[in-house]
Amino acid sequence: MNPDDFPTPDAEVESIVPEDLKARIDAGESITLLDARMASDYEEWRIDGENVESINVPYFEFLEEEIADDVLEQIPDDREVTVLCAKGGASEYVAGTLAERDYDVNHLEEGMNGWARIYERVEVSEYDGPGTLYQYQRPSSGCLGYLLVDGDEAAVVDPLRAFTDRYLDDADELGVDLVYALDTHIHADHISGVRELDAEGVEGVIPEAAVDRGVTYADELTLADDGDEFAVGDTTVEAVYTPGHTTGMTSYLLGGSLLATGDGLFIESVARPDLEEGDDGAPEAARMLYESLQERVLTLPDDTLIGGAHFSDAAVPADDGTYVAPVGDLKQRMAALSMDEDEFVETVLADMPPRPANYVDIIATNLGQQTADDDEAFTLELGPNNCAASQESLADD
Repeated sequence: MNPDDFPTPDAEVESIVPEDLKARIDAGESITLLDARMASDYEEWRIDGENVESINVPYFEFLEEEIADDVLEQIPDDREVTVLCAKGGASEYVAGTLAERDYDVNHLEEGMNGWARIYERVEVSEYDGPGTLYQYQRPSSGCLGYLLVDGDEAAVVDPLRAFTDRYLDDADELGVDLVYALDTHIHADHISGVRELDAEGVEGVIPEAAVDRGVTYADELTLADDGDEFAVGDTTVEAVYTPGHTTGMTSYLLGGSLLATGDGLFIESVARPDLEEGDDGAPEAARMLYESLQERVLTLPDDTLIGGAHFSDAAVPADDGTYVAPVGDLKQRMAALSMDEDEFVETVLADMPPRPANYVDIIATNLGQQTADDDEAFTLELGPNNCAASQESLADD
């Protein structure tokens, strides 16, 4: 049976929207999840949290009229259980079969697809440059973006195509014109929204150093070279060339206060170097990353904030809930940043996680070499980002 084609259960089943589930997790509530997806999907990507108990029992275990005792024994009967699946169909059915057996259950609307549509905007309170800075957070994949607002203008860094309308709506809400959409590099884990925003009248910007990878639309956008500056109100956004994760990686210094590092440096790890040239090119890319970090990033004033394009489960947010940290703090906490070059390369290459799902197709789409409609693009980027060098934190908490 297709998990999208389950009948409506006889028992009435309440649902919970993804945003409410996220709010309860953030509030520290104890949450019990029954994930009804296949084990392979569950192991690759799931909802976690400090107070989240997650149980995986695939939906097919509930198809028989008599559910096996060893299946039911895995499901707590002394507290509420939220059932989830990929899109919401199987979870409603499973929740119904459990409700008929007097379990306290509800199900997650739209499943993991709905979870992937959560996108939050949080003000970066530690930012002390001109204007106001917000961080966009996508908890399903750990994607981060930045919205800089000054006067009546704004710019977004590393926008996602799936949230094109969100950026425009936020600009309207804040009463500003969105003047720039800037990408740090050719992303491998999500579809960029720069071209879509450019089509809406926002000036799209990509790194000039990325064009040689095979970008097919370079003549349609603005190209950012090292040292180029973009004015947002009275605030300056400066392009800082930081290759390593990719040959075109370009960070953006926002108001002299926060360096949006793309996938070069995160608050818990450094970039993986193998997504452009594969395993054979990874050592050279790692050396390039080392040079960029040592000469372009770590030379910034210690109070300069670092804000990457991703965060992982190992990342600890700042007091304001954003994933940023002063570069001086990272130099103290992350041993990789004080290693010599050979040790750094060895560390970076030692424990890289699996590559992002569908990364080949995502890169080709972001280069403009193949196309994907909105639904296809959204499906391509479901799952963890895996753009850091390690699944474990390289920084001491």
